[in-house]
Amino acid sequence: MQLKRKIEQQINREEKFSSLDITYEEEHALAWYRMNAHPRPCLTRDLIDEAQVWFDQITKETPCDCKLKYMVMSSKVPGVFNLGGDLNLFIQLIREKDKETLLKYDIACIKAMYRIHRGLEKEITSIALVQGDALGGGFEGVLANEIIIAEKSSKMGLPDILFNLFPGAGAYSFLYRKVGSALAEEMVLSGKLYTAQELYDLGVVNILVEDGEGEQAVYNYIKKENRQRNGRLGFRKVKNLNNPVTLDELIDGAKIWAETAMNLEDKDLRMMERLVKRQSALLNH
Repeated sequence: MQLKRKIEQQINREEKFSSLDITYEEEHALAWYRMNAHPRPCLTRDLIDEAQVWFDQITKETPCDCKLKYMVMSSKVPGVFNLGGDLNLFIQLIREKDKETLLKYDIACIKAMYRIHRGLEKEITSIALVQGDALGGGFEGVLANEIIIAEKSSKMGLPDILFNLFPGAGAYSFLYRKVGSALAEEMVLSGKLYTAQELYDLGVVNILVEDGEGEQAVYNYIKKENRQRNGRLGFRKVKNLNNPVTLDELIDGAKIWAETAMNLEDKDLRMMERLVKRQSALLNH
């Protein structure tokens, strides 16, 4: 078995990320970025800001003296991919009626997801490896990727409607392009938590594997794409000509989301608080 040569480093050696673990594999022209946000595995502002710093570094420098072709979003937290938006922050800003700061947060998330969706404008294939729950904004982050690989025990969904809101970082836009408007609307408005198998059957997940086989599935996919990479990249460009997701579309949606959030009542915020408590209890179990 060929030994993989892994190079674990930050491109900027003075930058020590606290919410991301970066690993480069030169032989595969691959970078892993594993999320590890604190105190909860959600889309903290630190996580988003660190991702943007790393994306900037990739676009300005060439890691491992090779052209990066693949980037894989995954998690270091067992059983959890990402629990979504920072609900504690949402509750605070909504109660303070600070729409401006709430919108800035959402736009920061959107800009990071859009860069993933666009492969950092460098013909990088973005891959999400889901090994655990991906909820709300965490699921939106998954959907921003070109390829979604999920292990069978994973669950994904958009619970926002349960506290009288809707997902504000592109869920409908990404799902609409994948599965059409009717199913995208159902997934947004039902609040349902879907199994990886269900999402595979619906065409949302590209590759479904048994638990523990996710990382190998990434290498298998890379091997397959490498044999057809020229054709696949060309087709991807054509696909993006047909009703592409645009940054303006996502930001316009964020403005509506922030306005809608300001209309939430105390009972809705209490539902958010209960959700945070349930998630924290599961993590500490």
